Amino acid sequence: MPDGGSGTSAPVLLRADERAVATLTLNRPGARNGLSLALLAALRSALEEIAADDTIRCVVIRAEGPVFCAGHDLKEITGHFGDRDGGQAFFADSMARCAQVMQAIPALPQPVIASVQGMATAAGCQLATACDLVVAADAARFCTPGVEIGLFCSTPAVPLSRAVPRKAAMEMLLTAEPIGAEEARRIGLVNRIVPRDALDEETAALAARIAGRSALAVQLGKRTFYHQAGLPLADAYAAAAAAMVENLLAEDAAEGIGAFLAKRAPEWRHR
Repeated sequence: MPDGGSGTSAPVLLRADERAVATLTLNRPGARNGLSLALLAALRSALEEIAADDTIRCVVIRAEGPVFCAGHDLKEITGHFGDRDGGQAFFADSMARCAQVMQAIPALPQPVIASVQGMATAAGCQLATACDLVVAADAARFCTPGVEIGLFCSTPAVPLSRAVPRKAAMEMLLTAEPIGAEEARRIGLVNRIVPRDALDEETAALAARIAGRSALAVQLGKRTFYHQAGLPLADAYAAAAAAMVENLLAEDAAEGIGAFLAKRAPEWRHR
């Protein structure tokens, strides 16, 4: 999909598939990869296609340029302050479209890895945090700076408050101070940190490792993980136990257990 707001016909999102891994690249480097409506639509469409593609086992979201994502496209937003309703309808539509993308990521059957090479700001931090795993370059930074411009990062707070301790999330939201990759890992926002020139290789290796597992087990496990996390303890155990039973009845479980006992590599059937 071309970027109608930047004066260029270049696609706002690139997709490359290799060995069961789909890589989605934010491609608005001149606009700091801001989440324009065009980019949000492209992300949603790509995620819908991937969800229905059983040849894809893992997804990577990365970005072109020095910035991972600067959040919502503020130029696009301010262009609607002069609307008859002050922009209310446009703002509501923008937030709804963004929320659809952010919810599609944890709902996707395949695990999603954010590969963050630079600054992830506001809804850009939200995008990274919504992913299942985050691999960051050592110079990457994360920030929810909305309060500095009178616009509290309420929607980025949704995945952030679910990924890190609440007081750490509130400090980021209230102070607007960027945190580095090491601090992001300390509070649980980042899984791995590597030098910038090793980021793509490390992310690819992690994605390949995940893609090499039983797709059925991984997809069932991801779905159960997010489902049980919102339940009371007893209900969480009941949901997890039901998932374990479902998993044990699958062909891949019998194959995996048999392979382990026979000391051989499993041959996944993904069913």
